[in-house]
Amino acid sequence: MISKKFVIGILTLFTVLFLAACTGANEEENTETESSTEENMDTESNNDEMDMEESDTNEDMEGMEHSGMNHSSSGEVPEGLQEEENPTYEVGSQAIIESDHMLGMNGAEATVIGAYDTTVYTVSYTPTTGGEPVENHKWVIHEEVKEAGDEPFEPGTEVTLNADHMKGMDGATAVIDSAEETTVYMVDFVATDSGEEVKNHKWVTESELSPVE
Repeated sequence: MISKKFVIGILTLFTVLFLAACTGANEEENTETESSTEENMDTESNNDEMDMEESDTNEDMEGMEHSGMNHSSSGEVPEGLQEEENPTYEVGSQAIIESDHMLGMNGAEATVIGAYDTTVYTVSYTPTTGGEPVENHKWVIHEEVKEAGDEPFEPGTEVTLNADHMKGMDGATAVIDSAEETTVYMVDFVATDSGEEVKNHKWVTESELSPVE
């Protein structure tokens, strides 16, 4: 007959082996879980870095698109441009620029040099000097369009530009992207990114200005 001690020994051995197997399985599962968690964290970190890089790239591209912009001007205005009689921001007053269509502009404190009542357009055109097309350029006013008459142009209209805000703009064929009747301002300001003093900048719309607090 098999002794009780032998049976107990066999059962004890099986119990030990079973517990050891369970412990190994749990450790493997925990290891896989930790590995999966680390992979997820690495993926999220990489995604965040890619988003930041994409944002920086967009800002750099925007700056490149306007790198040929003439920040300052002589202060001369097109013939026929009417001064605004009661502008929100009077000539000589200060305002904060809330526009980023040129690097160093957003957040700058500006001095109003002139205020005019007109229609402003965003336009797309190919520079006469060659290069990539310019999309949705801000801003060209009605009086800076060669074919300008009494009525404003509708979006989609093809026109000839008579302005030199950027290289290759004057004389270029353009398409009107949008049109808005508003007050536009000519301003002086110091660029927030470079410290450059900008004189007689054309143009900033009324919606792109806010009072100095």
